Amino acid sequence: MDFALSPRAQALQAQVQRFMQDLILPSHADWLRWADAGVYPLDVIEPLKTQARAAGLWNLFLPPDRPEAAAPTDATRPVGLGGDEPGARLSNLDYAPLAETMGRLPWASEVFNCSAPDSGNMELLHRFATPAQRVRWLQPLLDGRMRSCFAMSEPDVASSDPTQLATRIARVGDHYVVNGRKWFITGAAHPNCRLAIVVGVSDPAPDAPAHRRHSLLLVPMDAPGVERVRNIPVMQHQSVEGHCELVLRDVRVPADQLLGREGEGFAMAQARLGPGRVHHAMRTIGQCELALELMAERALERTAFGRHLSDFANVQDWIAWSRVEIDQARLLVLRAAWRMDTGGNAAARVDASAIKLVAAHLQTRVLDRAMQVFGAIGLSPDTPLAQLWSWGRALHFMDGPDEVHLRAVARAEFERSRAQRGRNVLHLRRWTEPRG
Repeated sequence: MDFALSPRAQALQAQVQRFMQDLILPSHADWLRWADAGVYPLDVIEPLKTQARAAGLWNLFLPPDRPEAAAPTDATRPVGLGGDEPGARLSNLDYAPLAETMGRLPWASEVFNCSAPDSGNMELLHRFATPAQRVRWLQPLLDGRMRSCFAMSEPDVASSDPTQLATRIARVGDHYVVNGRKWFITGAAHPNCRLAIVVGVSDPAPDAPAHRRHSLLLVPMDAPGVERVRNIPVMQHQSVEGHCELVLRDVRVPADQLLGREGEGFAMAQARLGPGRVHHAMRTIGQCELALELMAERALERTAFGRHLSDFANVQDWIAWSRVEIDQARLLVLRAAWRMDTGGNAAARVDASAIKLVAAHLQTRVLDRAMQVFGAIGLSPDTPLAQLWSWGRALHFMDGPDEVHLRAVARAEFERSRAQRGRNVLHLRRWTEPRG
């Protein structure tokens, strides 16, 4: 395994770091002023997007054509990137440190057109969209002229088991009719959100295979019957781009807006998650690095009982453990990215579960320590710590709860053990044998 960045990725990393330092961070106060007033700061972000694209720092997440997506299944379903799609064509391994740098400021990824859920949606569309769907939806997303959301989770079923999703997608003549309720749909309150990729049941037959019942439908957000019910606060923090509850009542969508074929929705949704988990994990690591830097600075500057906080052994332990745990997590994520690049997303399925687990636990641990060092101010909006902690807590649910991923990792271990059963018998002391 070689986790060294290519020369091109090193140059892009330096560019992104300079862009963040010189242009994005000085705009952060303006961003917060608008966001605190409940207004999405388009006047702040749009000029930065123009500058990022001009600098070649655009769609950095877009990968090269994947081996597993080399040939379309039929002539109407092109797969892979076209030459006219603006993007960096970076491997997952080369993109990972760029995501870490962007992650230090939660809104920075949008400047580079690399924010979730758009990045995953664009990957879905460039792999599975028809030519007409690419023109209508993919190109505006690639150009940063619109945003999108991925409508999967539902309030009435346990979304940890996505085979239970109940939103109904029914074919009626040359249309599909959608009925259902979705919630915690990230990005749905963004003023430029124009598209929802809706996961719903297209085959309600009781005997239908559990993983072949669902389809993906491209639903315009302004379609009659689509209602944004509310923007749900997360840990009492309300994001201006939204984690929304949506209701779909008799929403009629032309049949040509089905993504892929009926019954392929579950498989496509799963394919979307692998690289996205690398992106999420590396953004988390960037936020943890920021928290560690702030924690160390605070410990060096703050005094209590006549000593700097940095002189107390427990604070030293918190900082040391944070350093070690961040580095461990980064290595695990880079290995997952390397496996995706060398063996495809399916080869890194267990790794994707592992890094999702590790990232969530890392963020809540490191941010909790940082807040403790800062004291009460760490709970306030005067530092980014409380918001980053709340986002880390949300990561324990996002893209599947911890328990689902623990089960996936455990099942892989049991499968390996069954294949090697008896291999380690000679390591056991044979108490039944006579001893002399």
